[in-house]
Amino acid sequence: MNASSSKSTNTTKMRLRLHIPRRYQQEPVISRLIAIHGLVVNITGAMLGKHTNGEGRFDLEIRGTVPQIRHGLAYLESLNLKIVGKPNADGDGWSC
Repeated sequence: MNASSSKSTNTTKMRLRLHIPRRYQQEPVISRLIAIHGLVVNITGAMLGKHTNGEGRFDLEIRGTVPQIRHGLAYLESLNLKIVGKPNADGDGWSC
C-alpha cells in the first residue's frame, strides 16, 4: 500500500478495508489509530454479525501525514490483520 505526498508534513488520505478477527473484537484497534498514531479515521462502511463468520469488516478512510499513516499501517500489520486496499472512486489520486 502506498501513501505519499510532496512533503511528509502534508496531510493526505488513504482508503482501506480492515478485517478484524473475533479475537480482537474487544480491543480498541481503530481507536488506537486515532489516539496513538494521531490519524483521523472515518468509517465509511462496516459489516458485523453472523454474515461475517465472527469477523468485523470496516471500510476506512484514514487521514494524516505520510509517517503517521505508515506507523498506523505498521501497527495494524503487527496485529496480523487482513488489510485490503480499495480503489479511490473520487479521483483524488489515491489508490491503495
